[in-house]
Parts: sequence; structure tokens; C-alpha cells
Amino acid sequence: MTENTDNTEKQNKMTNSQIIVGLDIGTTKISVMVGKKNQYGKLDILGTGKAISAGVMRGVVSNIDKTVESIKIAVEQAELDSGIQIKEVYVGIAGQHIKSLQHRGDLVRDNIDEEINIDDINKLSSNMFKLVTIPGEKVIHVIPQEYTVDGEECIQDPKGMAGVKLEANFHIITAKVAAVKNIMRCVQKAGLTPKNLILEPFASAVAVLDKDELNEGVCLVDIGGGTTDVAFFLDGIIRHTAVIPFGGNVITTDIKSGIQILEKQAEMLKIKFGCAMESATKDNVMVSIPGLRGRDPKEVSVKNLSAIIESRMKEIIELVNHQIISSGFQNKLMTGIVITGGGSQLRSLPQLVSYITGKEVRVGVPNEHLGSESKSKVKSPMFSTGVGLVQKGFEEVDWKEIQENTPINLEKPEEEPSTIGLKGKFIGFLDNLFSDEELN
Repeated sequence: MTENTDNTEKQNKMTNSQIIVGLDIGTTKISVMVGKKNQYGKLDILGTGKAISAGVMRGVVSNIDKTVESIKIAVEQAELDSGIQIKEVYVGIAGQHIKSLQHRGDLVRDNIDEEINIDDINKLSSNMFKLVTIPGEKVIHVIPQEYTVDGEECIQDPKGMAGVKLEANFHIITAKVAAVKNIMRCVQKAGLTPKNLILEPFASAVAVLDKDELNEGVCLVDIGGGTTDVAFFLDGIIRHTAVIPFGGNVITTDIKSGIQILEKQAEMLKIKFGCAMESATKDNVMVSIPGLRGRDPKEVSVKNLSAIIESRMKEIIELVNHQIISSGFQNKLMTGIVITGGGSQLRSLPQLVSYITGKEVRVGVPNEHLGSESKSKVKSPMFSTGVGLVQKGFEEVDWKEIQENTPINLEKPEEEPSTIGLKGKFIGFLDNLFSDEELN
């Protein structure tokens, strides 16, 4: 008993002293988040870094050198802020090349006298990585939904049961191999070692959603600079994902062309005076923009600005609503919609989303697992993905500790990434997605 207690204390100390770094490579910004667990199991953010993302378009690297330079700037800021040298990072992946599909797999067990164990579950999940995909694409995540054992359906965790045939419905997520490799190359050229790739909607979800929302049904809408990620959760499992190829950048572009101003001026107007509903703005409120090269200042109506923003936001939300209807989960989202990401900061956006979708809406901030001192440091929804990457990194560390201290063989397949098939673990880690030779 004493030996087990000592082992538990040793594991807790090892986890608490672990430093995890999340790297969010977005379309508008590249952010770095350094965190550790405190004595209460909460996440303390030790430092942050941020740089303008000059080489990424809609989540896909378009210029290696510019992206590498931006990563270095963000990392240097985070190192100065935290006082910690950064070497290993958990990298977020997103973009319009991400696709999802549903698939059903089955496994006939050899030894029916033994109960179903983790090896059987992992073997069934690993088979899904062998699915034939479009050339240039690869399965990156396999998320089990419900299991069926000898015809008995709707089983969340079949471990320990007796049965011959094990079946499961899977949510499969694919990505373009080239896009993933380019992200990994950028990270390595910046002098960092990528510990793992994590799909960004998963990271955002763990940062802003609570257990009731995950279990009772919720739609997470992460509005980034280049894309809007949509994810549905029910019974603690991700059920559907989609990527909408529009984000905050298209709103900035609309303002730029509609008012005939510079892009940086359009972005400033959107952030400081932007509103998602024209009806929520006052009449006759004007904003003066300095003229260029001796030209007269330009006056802009805040109401006209809001009209431009509302028009584009309606288009994005209608696409989100289409995903809600087509997914079949329209009547299962008992806790409504949670919007997060930099684009969620627009005034009156929750009201507009609620009006179009007919669902309750709130803005998700990354404080679900944060310690009290860190909440003021990263209270903006634009940090949701970064905080979530750190949190998912700790989940992986905890899972590996469980593997190392469990007598059952939990070794990962040599050629395919493993998938955690337990309820509530809705992310398949990508340790072995690409070998070092493939990345060089």
C-alpha cells in the first residue's frame, strides 16, 4: 500500500514539474503558450509569445521562410516572458484541407474465452488508418463513437466484456500529407522538436467547454483568421467536424474594399468599432481615419461599417447552421453553441448567431482548466487554441504514464498512430504519423 502511494506521489510530482508548450500556427497570428500544472491540478500559464503570421493562408503554409521567422519571433517572446528555454512543442493543425467522414469497422476476436481488452480496442481503431483515401491525403485522427459487441449496440466502453465480434462506428479525419509535412518542416527549421500534432478544434474544445456541455451536446464554432472550425460533441465524444473556408480575414477584406481604406486601417476599425449587427449601432456616429500623403482624413460611418460586417458574418453563420442541420445533431445540442477564437470578439455576435440558428450562444474563453493567476493573462478567446494545446499535451503525458504503469500491453502500432478508445478521450495522437526521414 505504501509502495503504491509512493508511486502515485512520484507520478504527480513528475506531472506537476512538466513544462508543456503549445504552438498555434494560425492565418493571422502565430502564438506560443508555456504552461505547467500547479499543486491543485490547474494550468498555470508561465509565458506567452505572439507574432504576425506572414506565411500562412487559411491554415496552410504558403511560405516556409516567413513562417519559420514568425515562429522564431513568437518563441523568443515566450522564452523571455516565461524564463524557460523552449525546445519541444505541441503543434496545432487546422485548415480547409481537413476533412471528416463516418466509417464502421469490425474485428473478429481469436480468443473468445478472454475478455475484451485495450489491445482489441486499439487493433480495431488502428485498422481505420488503413482506409483508402484520396491520393495525397492521410487519415490523421480516428475517434470511436459507439461500440457493438455480438449485436449489442450503443456500448460506450466494451473493455472487460465477453464477445466474439467487436464493431464500432468511427469518426475519421483526414488531412493533406503535404500540408502536414510543411507545418512540421517549419517547426523543425525554427529549431524546435514537434512532440505531436493536435487538431485545433480538439484543443479549443478542451479549453472552453465544460463536462456538461461535452456530455449533453454542444456545437463549438472556432472563428479564426482564415477558417471557421465547427465541431459537435455529445456524450463526451466528438461526433462531427467541418471546416468553413472563411474567417475574420474576409471581413477585413470586405471593409477594405467597401470603404476604400488600407488593410491595417480596416483591421483596426473592425477590432475597435466593429459590430456584428447593424441594428445594434447608433446612427450618426462617425470615425475619422487619417489621410495618406497629405490627403484629407476620411470619415466612416460606424453604421455602414457594421452593415458590411453583418453581411459577411451572416454568410459564415448560415454555413455553420447548414452544418448543424446536415449533421443530424440539430435537436441534440442541449447546451447550444459556444463561439470562440479571435473572430468571436465582435460585439453582438452571440445575438446574431442565436437569431440565425435558434440556439443559445455564449462566447467561450479558455478558463476551464486555468489557475486563478493565469485567467487574467489569457482571458481572450483568441488564446483558446493555445491554452488547449498545452492542456492536451498534459493529457498525453498522463496517458503515457498510465501506459507505463499498466501490466496490459498498450504499445502503439509501429506504423500507425494510436487512438485512445476510452470514453472522453476524443483525440488520436499522431506520434508516428511521419518518420524523421520523411520530414527531412
